[in-house]
Amino acid sequence: MTEPTNRSELYQEAFQQVLREHKSFRLHAERGREFIFVAGELLTIPEDLERVTRKLAQNNIGTDRGRDFAGMNRLVLPRNSDDIPEVVRLLRDPRQWPGERTPFVQPHHVLVGHGGNMHGNPGQPPKVGTPLAAPDPGAAGRGRGVVVAIVDTGISATAATDHPQWLANAFTPKVDEVDAAYAHDDVFALEGGHGTFVAGVVRQAAPGVRFDPEKALQPSGMGTEEDFVRALAPSSFDEKVQIVNVSLGCFTQDDVASEPVRRAVAALPAGVVVVASAGNHGTARPSWPAALPNVVAVSAVAEERDGTRSPACYAGFGHWVNACAVGNRTSTYLKGRWEVPGLPVDVYDRFAYWLGTSFAAPHVAGRIAAAMTEHNLSATAARDLLLVGRPEFFPGYGPFVE
Repeated sequence: MTEPTNRSELYQEAFQQVLREHKSFRLHAERGREFIFVAGELLTIPEDLERVTRKLAQNNIGTDRGRDFAGMNRLVLPRNSDDIPEVVRLLRDPRQWPGERTPFVQPHHVLVGHGGNMHGNPGQPPKVGTPLAAPDPGAAGRGRGVVVAIVDTGISATAATDHPQWLANAFTPKVDEVDAAYAHDDVFALEGGHGTFVAGVVRQAAPGVRFDPEKALQPSGMGTEEDFVRALAPSSFDEKVQIVNVSLGCFTQDDVASEPVRRAVAALPAGVVVVASAGNHGTARPSWPAALPNVVAVSAVAEERDGTRSPACYAGFGHWVNACAVGNRTSTYLKGRWEVPGLPVDVYDRFAYWLGTSFAAPHVAGRIAAAMTEHNLSATAARDLLLVGRPEFFPGYGPFVE
């Protein structure tokens, strides 16, 4: 077995172990239709609440009302905590609703960071990276005046001091946006530092941007649709945001678009461009929010040491993908250790090398910001300049963003 396969499989197993130990999250493991959901929670909409509740009672499924969010009604099924996929299947069956419209129902899905996990093979931990050279002084104006929201794990408490040339004075630090990063002591959680890495990728493409970190994921790399909605709410932004980078996403039951995620994206101010990673699952299965029609979905290209490029084997692809960029990158990270059972302990000193669509997306977000200042364009016009009318790099991958 090769070392990359070992790293991938052992990292996957570590993620699965964290998932098994979580009190509320469950994996629906049907092959090719996997998704993670919150145990015992069912989401519907106000127009269908009474009918859904009545149908559940007819099937001896008891419900309590939970706290609503994003215009969704939350039902709690205390006696059917692990049966949510079966309950959704029942309620989506048209035979249950003769002469009626089938109601809207869905699980409360869990989103994951696209740096590696059950949503993608090969999902790998980072490797120790060499320090980045100082930013090019001649590029300091690229993206100046543009604010990019980074919806992720948050950012490390020491990001600005660890990376004074790259991240100092780039954001307003807030306690509730700090990435806890470590499982214990100086040992990283499975996606600890993910948001700090993503922030560095944005600034490599546009050194002049400011960014606004918003916390939607725990350091394990997981967060609920409710967490995502809260992080994406315009009221959560500290500054006027023009671009939002989302290096995360979810699979859903029956691949139906996540309604809370759709509503959160739709609620953003007009003219804000959302860039999202396509996922690391290596299939055409849609990942949300990337697959939403008003989101720039970014797949990944693998770049070899000799500079050759090819579609990354792990990257999500399909008709819903709008762009691709290099997914294997070195960026800003933290000090600490990676201890994945079965792998040698790696010690990090503020820089890492990682691969995933998680790191292709922020490059595209940064390039849009740079195009805004270089050509005096709005975010939407800069997006179109980079993407519209350009040939696909490879079928299902969209145009390549240099």
